[in-house]
Amino acid sequence: MRSSALPTAFALLLVLSGCVAPSLGGTNLPGVTDAADTIADDGNTSTATPSPTTTSHSNSDSHSHSHTSSSSTDTAEASTAAPPDPAPARDNPWGTEPVVVAVENRGSETRNYVPQVEAATAYWEEHARRYAGFDVEYVVRPDAPNPDLVVRFVDEVPSCGEVTDAAGCAPFIQRAGQVDRPERVLVRTGLSASSTTLVLQHELGHTLGLGHDDAPTDVMKAKSVLYTQPRPDATDRAFPWGDTEFGVYVDDENAADPEGVREQVRHALSYYERGANGSAPSNLSFTFVDSPEAADVVVEFAEDSPCGEGSGSCFTTVGPDPDGDDAIETYTRLTVVLVDLDTEAVGWHVGNWLAYGLGMEAPEERPPPFRDAGYRERRGAWWT
Repeated sequence: MRSSALPTAFALLLVLSGCVAPSLGGTNLPGVTDAADTIADDGNTSTATPSPTTTSHSNSDSHSHSHTSSSSTDTAEASTAAPPDPAPARDNPWGTEPVVVAVENRGSETRNYVPQVEAATAYWEEHARRYAGFDVEYVVRPDAPNPDLVVRFVDEVPSCGEVTDAAGCAPFIQRAGQVDRPERVLVRTGLSASSTTLVLQHELGHTLGLGHDDAPTDVMKAKSVLYTQPRPDATDRAFPWGDTEFGVYVDDENAADPEGVREQVRHALSYYERGANGSAPSNLSFTFVDSPEAADVVVEFAEDSPCGEGSGSCFTTVGPDPDGDDAIETYTRLTVVLVDLDTEAVGWHVGNWLAYGLGMEAPEERPPPFRDAGYRERRGAWWT
């Protein structure tokens, strides 16, 4: 007879990878920092020797370009460092027969998850004795008519206990009386193969009676950094932003002529709102905001140049890196840094880096005013 005590559902929280690990679905997704380009005002070009994580370029009106990135490392197999002592021996709640596992894909993507299920079951066949206190044997039969356990892949895991944003959900089974065949394990689709395997290892651990405080902690901890399947990088997208409405903050504290530089920035923004001679989407809009935290585009003036020797401007971009390839997938912020520029040149430099941020990375892809402009052109009415 089945025990009246129902098994508790346990979940693995989804923490998406990036420079820091944001929660999936969060409004603020910090990520890797992308390129900064340097422009000098003399028209000459020089390239600095890059460090392992930074590249820089500069040319005469000073474009400085730097790239910095960091992300967590996705491992194909979880570590199995042994706890101080093996778990005490106990009975397998599933019994002595092999646990038959069926696999269902109810997600929107067509994908074969059987290899990841087989990898996760093999993991516990090898390590259950040490961590759970008993041996377990699995037989993965994707279409089994009467399985003991069904692993179901879904686009979104429903509420699991008190967790509403989970990568997986499974019953917490410690006694034979808690097993109600077929039990079900839910796993979120869209993750990389190795992250999918980790989620499966974690959820199967719950079905063996292991909680979030149990060893192996790198498998059973409540939160893990996970990666999605490969996604297009920002530099591969025609438009690398989430929408076409931009908040703009101008930090003119170090500007010699605050009103003049704001007027220059307005010229650059208006140029793009008009379509930039057909080079930009026609529905772009820019609104000045009162803080950098509320901005998508930040323009600032530096007393000490971060852009490299001889540089008049540089930029950085920030955005999430959910697939862990050390490249931003979409931009969430563009920062343009201006260094000791004539006020009349501010608009051109801002406009040039806006072109990059809008997906026109190569100079030949940018609007005509930013392709071959000399000293005078950069200070003229290029936006007309």
